Amino acid sequence: MIESDENRSLRAAVAGLAQRYGREYFATAVREGKHADELWAEAGKLGYLGVNLPEEYGGGGAGIAELAIVLEELGAAGCPLLLMVVSPAICGTVIARFGTDEQKRTWLPGLAAGTVKMAFGITEPDAGSNSHRLTTTARREGAGWVLNGRKVFISGVDVADATLVVGRTEDAGTGRLKPCLFVVERDAPGFGRREIPMELASPEKQFELVMDDVRLPGDALVGDEDAGLLQLFAGLNPERIMTAAFAIGMGRYAVARAVEYARTRHVWDEPIGAHQAVAHPLAQSHIELELARLMMYEAARLYDAGDDAGAGEAANMAKYAAAEAAVQAVDRAVHTLGGNGLTKEFGLASLITAARVARVAPVSREMILNYVSHRTLGLPKSY
Repeated sequence: MIESDENRSLRAAVAGLAQRYGREYFATAVREGKHADELWAEAGKLGYLGVNLPEEYGGGGAGIAELAIVLEELGAAGCPLLLMVVSPAICGTVIARFGTDEQKRTWLPGLAAGTVKMAFGITEPDAGSNSHRLTTTARREGAGWVLNGRKVFISGVDVADATLVVGRTEDAGTGRLKPCLFVVERDAPGFGRREIPMELASPEKQFELVMDDVRLPGDALVGDEDAGLLQLFAGLNPERIMTAAFAIGMGRYAVARAVEYARTRHVWDEPIGAHQAVAHPLAQSHIELELARLMMYEAARLYDAGDDAGAGEAANMAKYAAAEAAVQAVDRAVHTLGGNGLTKEFGLASLITAARVARVAPVSREMILNYVSHRTLGLPKSY
């Protein structure tokens, strides 16, 4: 794939912005319990956060491919913005594709500018990777809805103006529960949150949500009540693509730090990077990251072209490949630096936990292997 001149310019511009902030800015925010507000605000002002959203609502009119470029370059400089995976990629995409005109006017301009943030609530404590076991329910009451349930590991709820919640409504014909998407504003009565303590160095916090008879207006429902599953997956494919971008950026950062160290670190007469036992693992990680990157942009290309089925397969493969490449890249980078790889000075040790997140979220590597074995290879299910 040959990157367009516009995308190369976007990549260079975002890289320039990211390098002005860098890993130290990110680490300071984590250490002080702050958010990366300055970087988020400047990225929004420059149009990077809404590059995938429609121009008529203040976005860039491009696609997920361009948004992935933004997150990848931020990550490669050591200052990724995790909420990009959620706010413009999932929530912005779902509302842009399926929202009413009023919902688009209400939410998209702010999401594009970064002045409004939206979280995404799907994961539940007892459902794990089985979305058919979601127990958050929405029942009709008059012209509106009443929402009840719990969600866990929901990123950025403390800074989000609203949360796009996946609930289930009852099909009037069959009585079966079907997924639907609802916008819940942060101050809605009965909508509570509790921070989940995490062994993860990130400005974005994780939360448990409790919805106790949360009353919503009728227009809180996004899209068609009978097309909830289609609309849900329209948001999950960008989520996987953006998680791949997050992981690839992280891997690139780790390899770059290790290469810099290996070029200048002398123990014998030549730099340690001259030794194949040091050089080859880093070269291998570079190759693995580039291969994952190709699949990520193939997934983005398919998604932006409207091929949801093809994008689903490619997005899962990209997320899998990027997570594996990032974990290996961080491990090899830390090993290259030896004891220095575990110091705060070099900033690699905190990536050990962060890289593994890409293996388990938003979907585990095993569920991706299930997807490929069933959907692509045609093998029978075990569940």
